[in-house]
Amino acid sequence: MKLTDKYDRISSGLLSGFLLPVIVVFFVFLFSKGNPSLKEWLEKISIAGIETHIITLCVFPNVLIFLLFNHLDMLRASRGVLGITIVWAVIVFGVYFFV
Repeated sequence: MKLTDKYDRISSGLLSGFLLPVIVVFFVFLFSKGNPSLKEWLEKISIAGIETHIITLCVFPNVLIFLLFNHLDMLRASRGVLGITIVWAVIVFGVYFFV
């Protein structure tokens, strides 16, 4: 049993597709200008009206792990990444049109 066979599950794709954007938003916050607190940073984003831009920026790396899983022939895991990316896209549309 290869290592790729062990992690070729939809749940591992869902988990990685959810955690990578969360990690990216953490780094965006960590390296933001002015060292604001989390509350100040979220208020700045809300005032600027760039919530959807930030979410989209953070979800973009899912394309890379989707392509990596696809290249490694981990099709179930890539299906999970694609599924959670669609969920993220629905969240972006919801924030854009309803907030």
